[in-house]
Amino acid sequence: MTEVFTGSFTQQLPIPEDAIEAAVEVMRSGRLHRYNLAPGETGAVGALEQAFAAKTGAQYCLAVASGGQAMAICLRAAGVEPGDAVLSNAFTLAPVPGAIAAVGARPVFVETTEALTIDLDDLAAKVGQARVLLLSHMRGHICDMDRLMAICESAGVTVIEDCAHTMGAAWRGTPSGRHGLAGCYSTQTYKHMNSGEGGLIVSDSAEFMARATLLSGSYMLFDRHPGGPPPQVYADLTGEMPNMSARMDHLRAAILLPQLARLDDDCAAWTDRYRVLEAGLADAPGVVLIPRPAEEAFVGSSFQFRLADWPAHAIRAYLERCAARGVELKWFGDSAPHGFTSTYAHWRFAVPPSLPQTDQVLAGLIDMRLPLTFDLEDCALIARILRSETEIRSAQPETAA
Repeated sequence: MTEVFTGSFTQQLPIPEDAIEAAVEVMRSGRLHRYNLAPGETGAVGALEQAFAAKTGAQYCLAVASGGQAMAICLRAAGVEPGDAVLSNAFTLAPVPGAIAAVGARPVFVETTEALTIDLDDLAAKVGQARVLLLSHMRGHICDMDRLMAICESAGVTVIEDCAHTMGAAWRGTPSGRHGLAGCYSTQTYKHMNSGEGGLIVSDSAEFMARATLLSGSYMLFDRHPGGPPPQVYADLTGEMPNMSARMDHLRAAILLPQLARLDDDCAAWTDRYRVLEAGLADAPGVVLIPRPAEEAFVGSSFQFRLADWPAHAIRAYLERCAARGVELKWFGDSAPHGFTSTYAHWRFAVPPSLPQTDQVLAGLIDMRLPLTFDLEDCALIARILRSETEIRSAQPETAA
């Protein structure tokens, strides 16, 4: 009998009951805006900022409206101005070049390795073209951060990390987001904590975080940021930074605080599921798995593999066969963007040059969500389906498109 998977690739775990209770308490108070606080009250947003700073080992944390806003705020707080060049991965998602464009800057894309990380040789060749690198740990794959920081520090390039897919991950024991000037995280539904939309920024720089706080829309209420720098740091900055109204509200923070307490367990559960898929696809015909270096403590909330040297028509047929058996896959090598999936070649606003190495990597790159609503048996079944469909293709004679 042909096996079929019946689970949903878009169904997340329900919000925990204690998070629901905390959200209801905020709604009953009527005090949803982060600065609408009773005397002496910290509020859910301030408590989240303090807790997340402690979790990452950062001096400061700022909660904002989205991961994209977090990146745009960080770029502007780091001094990026209209017309500036900003280095970034060619393999990333649209909000990353979108954040660069939002501050009037232009991306300089860096090539991609077969490990799905930024190509450090290409970065070394291009590092003199910009003063800032917006580094995307795309789909949770972390490059050699020691070498990356050495390249950037020697060139005087500031590093801002996009950690939308690496909240809870680390390189050589250092949490993702703690290598450069700042780390940006997302709490959008498909990320490691779920508030629908939301973002977090961490940094050890008091002046940088003061600028970011003003940009987020603090008005003159920066003293209500218990996770931020002291009020005197803002003295010479209040007239320089525009208000971008990108604050997180207490409702979303209340939902996130209990999830933060469970983050380590959830990250471990994701990676357990990832390893089941990885084992099930080992040595599958035509499948190239993505190497995970020992230095990388990753979170397996999504799964990627490459159908190396498969022609486009064979990949499309593979996706259709898997979909017919209930397995939803995304393909980064498709000629047109679909849903959340697009590539640098689709972002015409960025005027991207051709990047042949990245094109080759993405041509056969398959991507799959891995929600925690799947159990280990689900993942084993998915792996069997993926494997059997590659075996079908390998047993067929090659035909022209």
